[in-house]
Amino acid sequence: MFTGIVTHLGTVVALEHDAAADTALLTLDAGRALDGLPAGGSLAVDGVCLTALDEPTERPGVFRADLMGQTLRMTSLGDRAPGDRVNLERCLRPTDHLDGHVVQGHVDGTGEVLAVTPHGAWTTLRIGLPARLARYVPAQGAIALQGVSLTVTAVSDPGAAAHWFEIGIIPATLEATTLGALRPGDRVNLETDVLARYAERLALIPSAPAAPTEEARP
Repeated sequence: MFTGIVTHLGTVVALEHDAAADTALLTLDAGRALDGLPAGGSLAVDGVCLTALDEPTERPGVFRADLMGQTLRMTSLGDRAPGDRVNLERCLRPTDHLDGHVVQGHVDGTGEVLAVTPHGAWTTLRIGLPARLARYVPAQGAIALQGVSLTVTAVSDPGAAAHWFEIGIIPATLEATTLGALRPGDRVNLETDVLARYAERLALIPSAPAAPTEEARP
């Protein structure tokens, strides 16, 4: 589990696709983000939970992870190229502060940057998203964008032909993440609030009838 508070930036070293196996091998220069991260440990890369292939002593500062076809299709990681910067976050420990919101690292899909509007020191981003995700994104709700926990400031009308939401990015977030480099047309990873998705699932599937008690049996 993560909180959407980016702690480090990494740089893509390589992304090697294997079309026959429907996989890719991602290699990052992750620096101090890997301190103590064992093989099998989790690291969120642009909001995608990935599993480390190497022990920290094997390749100091280098993070390698396999991307399966589902990850390549559901996220923007397949678009990455050497030199691209990515947001990094280590998984949450029981003693850590939950400074953002509950983020699983399970990206629901991608959106598209529609507009970038500077307001002096801070910036508004308008993000287009599929209708299947728009239902989980309310104004003043939480969303993870490229792995960054953000508050939604405005949303499109429920009956809109094309859905969007807006977020305000403060100077500290612009400096600590890759969000300040986004431009219209860029594809971004989105993870909606997991509580909204569970609530919808509970509403769709009725509870099973309770098993009869000993007293109720004939």
